[in-house]
Amino acid sequence: MAEFQQIATVDDVPPGGRKAAVVNNVPVLLLRVGDDYYCIEDVCTHDGQPLTDGPLEETEITCPRHGARFDVTTGAALCMPAFEAVPTYEVKVEDGAILVSVD
Repeated sequence: MAEFQQIATVDDVPPGGRKAAVVNNVPVLLLRVGDDYYCIEDVCTHDGQPLTDGPLEETEITCPRHGARFDVTTGAALCMPAFEAVPTYEVKVEDGAILVSVD
């Protein structure tokens, strides 16, 4: 069974917002697209840099360092220089709390 940890509340992350956190020693980035929440590992698979400050357009985040793009819904790498997907994690909302599992 997946273990979930609260990393934010719905009031902490407005539409288009984001929050970086660490869950079980894994750096994660919580993103809100409309009313949906997504969580990815906060590391570009191209060079290991954080994606925290990368531009987010709809469900695509761009690494601010070299421009690699990832789909935050699946983690898929969408363009070079990245070719490896970024890990994604399960998110659930309970009573206004945003919970993430990195299991």
